Amino acid sequence: MAKEKLVLASKNKGKIREFTEIFNNYEIIPYTDLGIDVDPDETGETFFDNALIKAKTISQICNLPVLADDSGLCVDALGGAPGVYSARFSGLGDDENNKKVLALLEGETNRKANFTCALVLYKPDGTVIGVEGKTYGTILHQVQGNNGFGYDVIFYSEDINKCFGLATPEEKNEVSHRARAIKKIKQYL
Repeated sequence: MAKEKLVLASKNKGKIREFTEIFNNYEIIPYTDLGIDVDPDETGETFFDNALIKAKTISQICNLPVLADDSGLCVDALGGAPGVYSARFSGLGDDENNKKVLALLEGETNRKANFTCALVLYKPDGTVIGVEGKTYGTILHQVQGNNGFGYDVIFYSEDINKCFGLATPEEKNEVSHRARAIKKIKQYL
């Protein structure tokens, strides 16, 4: 039996892998596989705004239901930063983003943080389904491991009592912000 297809508005290889692993009963199709060469402008002020922009833009081009997320690291001592700017916090990629967060937290005792994921399913008829998932932890003092992507190597998860950078994909996919949002949205599919 063929799997139902879901278009994903992402080019991020790490996100595509996670969606494919967690949505294992669906065929996840990155929108670029449909020949769409557009980068929706993430001009929203919230994770939900950006996820909606991406999902709606791609759905209006391909006329199919589209799933999009916007997610990031929110650090208490940094007033919620990097937040919606997580992917472009340093302007130089994951390694430099991690270095910037660690430098900004140097000497800081409050290292509480969370990953937040807003996930939107946009249908061609204009139906919008939005959910949010969060996972909580602390920012480590140095990089640990090399699993995952983004800020995983500096985020210590309260749920699994280890750094996401040391966690297996299965461990992370049980408790991550994205996994929690996906579990919620699956109820609508």
